This record gives sequence, structure tokens and C-alpha cells, in this order.
Amino acid sequence: MIEISGAVPTDVVEPDTLDQPTPEQRAAGVGSVAAHYGDPTREQRTLERAVGVVDRSHRGVLVVAGAERASWLHSLTTQHVADLLAGQGTELLVLSPNGHVEQHAMVAADADRIWLDTEPGRAGDLLGFLEKMRFLTRVEPSDVTADFAVLSLVGPEVDAALAVLGVPTLAAAEVDPAPGPKFPAGTVRPGPTSRYAVAALPAGGWARRGRLGVDLLVPRADLASVVDTLAAAGVPACGLWAYEALRVAARIARVGFETDHRTIAAEVDLLGPAVHLDKGCYRGQETVARVHNMGRPPRRLALLHLDGVVSDTPPPRHAEVIAAEGRVVGFVGTAVRHHELGMIALAVIKRNVPGDARLTVAGQAAAIDPGAGD
Repeated sequence: MIEISGAVPTDVVEPDTLDQPTPEQRAAGVGSVAAHYGDPTREQRTLERAVGVVDRSHRGVLVVAGAERASWLHSLTTQHVADLLAGQGTELLVLSPNGHVEQHAMVAADADRIWLDTEPGRAGDLLGFLEKMRFLTRVEPSDVTADFAVLSLVGPEVDAALAVLGVPTLAAAEVDPAPGPKFPAGTVRPGPTSRYAVAALPAGGWARRGRLGVDLLVPRADLASVVDTLAAAGVPACGLWAYEALRVAARIARVGFETDHRTIAAEVDLLGPAVHLDKGCYRGQETVARVHNMGRPPRRLALLHLDGVVSDTPPPRHAEVIAAEGRVVGFVGTAVRHHELGMIALAVIKRNVPGDARLTVAGQAAAIDPGAGD
């Protein structure tokens, strides 16, 4: 964790281990990140109305070098990255043979390498999969989490914060909507379905535009220096709680939170950002195509509003969502206190649950946000 006065680390306030460094990461010098810096509500407002920097240095970071890196990743993952160029970013999934989501990674390319940053504690599994699939391909994947770390700039004034670091304004993120079921072959353009501009940081590393802000990859030894530079320019540090509150409100799913062992990409709105539906074969592709052509995946992502009367504590990850008749219809992924919306949660629920259903989560009444899908 970056040492800033008032920082409250996640391992003090959050029992969930998914946002904690693994023992291997701790041995390599990867510490906890800050849940908040004393006032999570103010920090949310900062990220929503101005700009702040969030320590996400617990994320795993891999790098893939070698002449065949793009075509190799293209053949293994859900995204069209065969022609990925320096200065381009996207996101991708690794699926099981049955099409269930196993890994999610954000992507950035420079002139010599493709960088993958993934959920805390998952870099080892992702590297293990990639190593098994090398065969005679000219690629060299490696785990560089001990040397590089992720920070995130979030807020409408993010361009001014980038200028402080010597980075030009990055183009807005572009995400193509998924085509309709049984679309004609060749109608999905080649190339990534999500396109995120990437630019080099003058002192090393890069900046990448994304769906929720701009991620910075910096040498781990320079973390404190980057945060200090931003602070001197009026960009405060904000905690992970604030970042997660904005993510939940934006309905952006996280693997390990809004997923379980049988989640498919269509259930958690990842077809557009991370899945190219007309790129050829990869592991799990048959399930993706079959479910998409049917047009109705069995579950869907929903934003729930919790009444907070029974308890003012957000329910735990994977708490059951229960219908009025007592039937379990889904689970909560991430529940947060939002500074305007109150207690809200991202949940994965059965598709046939009506939008006006009376639900409960951990004893609290819950209602589906009408903008969260059909």
C-alpha cells in the first residue's frame, strides 16, 4: 500500500480475500491497497466530480514478448488481437472448454510487448495457462507483478491529471455493442471490440484509457513518486471503496465477484467489451456462439437497490438473492454504499425474474434498478 496519512488498508476493513495480495505477492513486496483515506463518501464525490488517483497495485501484471505474441493471444482468448498495434488497448477473457469465464484481463500493447493486468491473485493461474499453451510458438509470457503496479485516475478532470504526468489527452474509450443473434458472418469488423488508447509515461510505463477512467502502469519503485506528483497538482488519493462504488453504479462486472464457476460472458455484459463474436475458434467458443444465437442467456446482470433498514452493512459477496416465494434466484457480486444511490449491489439473477420482483438479500428488501436490463 502506498504510505499516505489516513490510509485504511483493505485487509483491516474487508474480510474478503479477493482484494488481498496472495502470500506469494506479499513475499514479492506487493502489499494491501487502501480501502479509504478517512472519508469514503468524499472520495466518491471526488472521483465523480473532479479527479482522484486510486491505488490498485494489488492487481496482477503479466507481459508477453515474442514475435508471435499477438496471433498467439488471438488464438487463445475471446478478443480479436491478431493485429494489435503499439498504442492500443482492449480487454479479453480466457474461457474454460465449456465456455465458463475463468480469467479477465485488461490489455495494452507497446512496440515490443503486450501487457495483461488481471484481478488480484489471478496472475499465477493466467500465467500457468499461457505457459501450457506455448508449444513451439515464439512467445515469452512472464509475471512482472513484483516490478510493475497499476494506479487508476478517475473523474471528469482526468485529462488535466494526465498532463501533470506529461501524457497527452487520450481518445475516449470505444466499445462496440454485441451484434444480434444469428448475425451474418463478416458483419463484425475485424479488430478488438473495445478500443482503449495507450500512451507512454515519460518516466516509464504507460497510461491506458478504459471504461471507468485511465489506468497507469508504473514501475513499483515509482508508485509513491507518481502519487506525490499528482497530489502536488491537487489530485488526491482515493480508496478502493470509492472506486468500487462507481464501478457498481456503472454496472461493470468483475471476475470473481460477479461470476461463479458457471458464469458465461453473456450473463455479465462482457460480450461487447471483451468478446469478438466472429473471430474464429478459441477455447469455449462453441458455448459463446450457441448461447448468443439462442438470444437469451440463462442469467443476467442486475443493479439492485437495498433498503438498508435491517442492516446498514452491505451484504457479503455471493450472498443469495431470494424471491418473495423463498426461491433463490441469484447472488450478489459486489455491494457498496453509494454517496447518492444509497446501498446498491451488482447481482447475477435468473433471466426470468421480472423487473418489479420483490427480492431480499441477507434479510434486506431489494429492488431491481429499471435501467439494469430486461
